[in-house]
Amino acid sequence: MEVVSRVVFTVASICLMVLAGSLVAIAGFRVFHAAYYDGQFDNTLLDSIGFVVVGIAVFDVARYFLEEEALRTREMRNAVEARRSLTKFMSAIVIAVFLEALVTVFKVAKQSPEQLLYPALLLFGGTAMIVGLGVYQKLSVDVERESPAEPSKERGGRGRKTGEREADPS
Repeated sequence: MEVVSRVVFTVASICLMVLAGSLVAIAGFRVFHAAYYDGQFDNTLLDSIGFVVVGIAVFDVARYFLEEEALRTREMRNAVEARRSLTKFMSAIVIAVFLEALVTVFKVAKQSPEQLLYPALLLFGGTAMIVGLGVYQKLSVDVERESPAEPSKERGGRGRKTGEREADPS
């Protein structure tokens, strides 16, 4: 079953990467086309920025799946490793949400300012994601410090000496 899972994640990751690259290519084509043939250059730029942001976010998700699910030869063995992995993943998503919110704010402000509530809510949602990630980081680091069971497994059954602290690599 592990082989099937790795194959599925690899194929899905490659498909997502191709689709992400297509979004970026379409954005570039639209900017080129608008520069030479259309008069709507500023709207096309904002739309293209949105395409690139979504493309990068999708590519990062695909990279995450490929690295963590398909290429990784072992399970995440401790909370530190899981926290790092989740933090990298969520950081990419949060950045994409913020960039998309900023693009939407500029777009809506020019076209229909009465609709600014929706991009503002998207900004608040991104902020809530950052706060949630911070709370998760704080709580998981506190649990890691209180639970000596996981580090002792990694050291071949020996726990930490009294007074010895484990460095937080994050």
